[in-house]
Amino acid sequence: MTSNIQKWSAECLGTFWLTFGGCGSAVLAAAFPEVGIGLLGVSLAFGLTVLTGAYAFGPISGGHFNPAVSVGLTVAGRFKASELPGYIIAQVLGAIVAAGLLYLIASGKAGAQVTDLATNGFGEHSPGKFSMLAALLTEVVLTAVFLLVILGSTTKKAAVGFAGMSIGLCLTLIHLISIPVTNTSVNPARSTGPALFGPAIALEQLWLFWLAPIVGAVIGALIHRALLRGDEE
Repeated sequence: MTSNIQKWSAECLGTFWLTFGGCGSAVLAAAFPEVGIGLLGVSLAFGLTVLTGAYAFGPISGGHFNPAVSVGLTVAGRFKASELPGYIIAQVLGAIVAAGLLYLIASGKAGAQVTDLATNGFGEHSPGKFSMLAALLTEVVLTAVFLLVILGSTTKKAAVGFAGMSIGLCLTLIHLISIPVTNTSVNPARSTGPALFGPAIALEQLWLFWLAPIVGAVIGALIHRALLRGDEE
């Protein structure tokens, strides 16, 4: 039987990998002169972290790596509410450690002045200067869709062994859509870690990147329960 310590460790490590790999690609590789990976590369990096993390840590903890996903799975009846606090704490800690390590690495470049670790934002802090309403709608809708993909990909009738691939590619697509709007969160933990090492405005706007993903996850879970849930659930 898997212990809580093992589950929390898996969630912490998985969220660490998501934050370090995804935000690290944005901070270290996206704009590297002449060979930078750009928005497409960053989007793919986030998807790959979830894909690889799902197969590495999913068998232990379920591979949430995201407080909104844990909340959504609870609402959908796939996860025990009693386990929610431990998972969320582990996820946030993993993201904070990842952001701190990334800050140290990014600061190691000669003349580096690290002011942002791919933080999320709206208004003046949005990459495309999108409004708060645009950011809110984007994060709610995309997180809802993310939950629908997760729930659908992990039903007993889904193709065995392909859930990680489906979920990872979905996150890639989500980033392709929304990096210009919010720098893409759909994950409160991923937003919290970098915000602690970023500009003050990132912390001021952090509330939206907790509220919107959780609301979106609940909506996705309710849609699944009402319209898509099979008898096996």
